[in-house]
Amino acid sequence: MGAPILGRVIDLHTHSSASDGTDEPRQVLEAAAAADLTVVALTDHDTTAGWDAAADAVERYGVALVRGTEVSTRVPMPDGSHISVHLLSYLHDPTNPALADELERTRTSRRTRARAMTDLLARDYPITWEAVVAHTGDGATVGRPHLADTLVALGVVATRDEAFATMLHASAPYYVPHYAPDAALAIRAVRAAGGVPVMAHPGAGARGRVVTDETIAELADVGLAGLEVDHRDHDADTRAHLRDLAAALGLLVTGSSDYHGAGKTNRLGENATSPDVLEAIEGEGALPVIRP
Repeated sequence: MGAPILGRVIDLHTHSSASDGTDEPRQVLEAAAAADLTVVALTDHDTTAGWDAAADAVERYGVALVRGTEVSTRVPMPDGSHISVHLLSYLHDPTNPALADELERTRTSRRTRARAMTDLLARDYPITWEAVVAHTGDGATVGRPHLADTLVALGVVATRDEAFATMLHASAPYYVPHYAPDAALAIRAVRAAGGVPVMAHPGAGARGRVVTDETIAELADVGLAGLEVDHRDHDADTRAHLRDLAAALGLLVTGSSDYHGAGKTNRLGENATSPDVLEAIEGEGALPVIRP
């Protein structure tokens, strides 16, 4: 794991119950304080719904907040398939219509996909849509993690990870894709909203296919700002390669936990971002970091 920055632990990738985390946004700030973080980014999937509650907790817990979103995107392949790419958009204007419309379209598609997957799973397991919704936080978009939580509660699987490795995997017969914008389009939308786009876990091959260095270079040409290098899904060789690639392309290098509360074993601050990189992100963003 990447070593936290002594005296200033900056974690730029976390999730709350506004998407697929188990902590409420306020609790993410509370947990960040308990983990001795000085800065945390709330980056729920395709939503800014947790921003206000997290911002209200900054003063109470003494942890600065970077408002962000993990944007679902995809890169088309020559054979007609697609590779999923997640962009961490930092400090963008949430009212910008180009980005807001794409996020809304993705959230709607996620919910439709979750209902379709529930119906497929119900042919073989005692799962219902009502049970899935009950495992979803107020205002959150229903997604695969909530299906996983329901399957755990039913005793079908032991953990979220087991559910994702089996019946919720992209190769499973129950899997249904959802809409996501082209990565280049999404990067342009993030930039138009004054945001700073960083590719999340770009070398996480265990999650599925990853894009090539050439594709990352193409995305850098349209505005990609950085790569999340220090992430638990990257081994030492992958981190070294991505660090060299970022240097060659003039991209920022970030590190983070991808914290989901009790939903995953990821620990806050297990990877960190340097203060100078945060300073560069804030310098490019439309919004300020909220400090206590």
